Amino acid sequence: MNNIVNWLRENGNLKIIDEPLDVELEIPHIAYIEVKKEDSSPLLFTKPINRRKNIEYDIPVLMNIFANREITEKIFAKHPDRVAEGIEKLLKLKPPKGFIEKLKMIPELLRLKNVFPKRLKSSGECQEIIICKNNVDLDKLPILKTWEKDGGAFITMGQVYTQSLNGNMQNLGMYRLQQYDKNHLGMHWQIHKDASHFFDQYQKAGVKMPVTVAIGGDPLYIWCGQAPMPHGMFELLLYGFIKGNSAKLVKSITNDIYIPKDVDIVIEGFVSPNKMKIEGPFGDHTGYYTLKEPYPVMEIETITMKKNPIFQATVVGKPPLEDKYMGWATERIFLPMLKPMTPDLIDYYMPENGVFHNLILAKMKTLYKGHAQQFMHAFWGVGQMSFVKHAIFVNENAPDLKDSIKITEYILNRLTAKNILITQGIIDALDHTANESLVGGKLGIDATGDEIDEDIKEPLNDIQLLNKIRNINSNIVELKQYFINTKNPITIVKVDKKESVIKNINKFYILKDNIKILIFIDKQNNDINNPYMLLWRVVNNIDALRDVILKPFITIDGTNKSKIDGFNREWPNDTHCNKKVLNDLQKRGLIDIDDKFIRKFGLLDFT
Repeated sequence: MNNIVNWLRENGNLKIIDEPLDVELEIPHIAYIEVKKEDSSPLLFTKPINRRKNIEYDIPVLMNIFANREITEKIFAKHPDRVAEGIEKLLKLKPPKGFIEKLKMIPELLRLKNVFPKRLKSSGECQEIIICKNNVDLDKLPILKTWEKDGGAFITMGQVYTQSLNGNMQNLGMYRLQQYDKNHLGMHWQIHKDASHFFDQYQKAGVKMPVTVAIGGDPLYIWCGQAPMPHGMFELLLYGFIKGNSAKLVKSITNDIYIPKDVDIVIEGFVSPNKMKIEGPFGDHTGYYTLKEPYPVMEIETITMKKNPIFQATVVGKPPLEDKYMGWATERIFLPMLKPMTPDLIDYYMPENGVFHNLILAKMKTLYKGHAQQFMHAFWGVGQMSFVKHAIFVNENAPDLKDSIKITEYILNRLTAKNILITQGIIDALDHTANESLVGGKLGIDATGDEIDEDIKEPLNDIQLLNKIRNINSNIVELKQYFINTKNPITIVKVDKKESVIKNINKFYILKDNIKILIFIDKQNNDINNPYMLLWRVVNNIDALRDVILKPFITIDGTNKSKIDGFNREWPNDTHCNKKVLNDLQKRGLIDIDDKFIRKFGLLDFT
């Protein structure tokens, strides 16, 4: 895939935008809106500019590469399920018992020789142009600022290549990189990542850590960078396995790290073992800003590139985004790797509006009492799956996990306080809800059993229930019940929050005959008729240890937290588009959206 633009023209319905557009907000806003459409397409911006810095770039910006499921499948050159079948077959390989069996294994073994990346002695097309240290200037690259409150411009699709201190292990990760000035980048590798583990080694040794960042090339490199590979395994092994051809690597100019020869832009440098700098804030894939924190700094030694490079970037924020399709491929391909630890697992699904690590649904063959709880602990104890906050398990007779209505009804008809497990564990560094970073509440639901018999004793319609609940708290402004025909209807209430919900929840216990599940959300920036974004909000906003109460009915506090809740950390803002920028793009005919679209995806701040 040497020329990704031509490939996307032929295979991906590439949209080319020739109008000069600003890398600060304008280009990201257009990409953000495009990816939310049903018929989303990749976008090529041929004339990026920066009005604030008075720059006209000569490098185009390519975005929304993983625009839809069809393009994603074409990038893999096969359905991800076929890749998974190959992995499953590999995991089940057994030593051959006889000569005939050995012969049968030869084709499989020959295919495996193409898995390992091949290091070339020559230079690559990514090194056709070499910019030495004295001439390095990151302002020559069209680095985007996506959100108004971002701490600066960020490289968002950088392939970050690192290696262990002894050089025996190499890693490819996809981390955001903040531009500080002309020759320094902030390295946002979180504490759980392999690159961070390598950095610990260099810190203890007191030596600089080499880092090479690649941009562009085959989109499969990008997917490999976010793939949850086991510790110590180089992610480009997946590239060779999927493609059937080894990734061709060349040595960086100024360090010993190897990168794919066909990427567009290469940024080489070193990270000081003792220099840290504040990085962020950044509007991240959770749909919230991650807060300012100190991270290592990369000093750039050289930049190399193709003669006509393309700058690849992505936009993150509220779902749906292109990580929806990258995540779809990941969950399909990595299913066989979960099965050795959970052999009766049938399937799993991580909804994009659950921001992947916030919610997982899993289907299993239940063989004994406590089987689902066993799976919960297995999930919470393995690799990146350990970051999952909320895990729901259903039996093999459950509907398709992606059928949101039917699977929700199935779960609600089997839900009781007794089959909910609340515990504590590791959480993603991007999670903002726990009382302390990195550790927080986990919630598991065992919905593998039979339907329960318990119905609401005295069901009320929305108006009746709202009147009754407002007599308890006049700050409740709106109410809607969902799934009223199930054993556990969900009551969503919007509150103009003046006091802690959980601390005063006993006031609502008189409603125990009228309610089975009560969920609180804030009045601001929530549409009570938009279940897609309500799910996003609630699973993002809760720490199960603090925000879930199981008796006399299930209560969930999905509101933003503050000091009135005893929450002493900073609660971040949502990512919102700039209204003036949206209006201007609309007038120029570069986007076409209405108020319904804006509200559906929470594009603007309605506080």
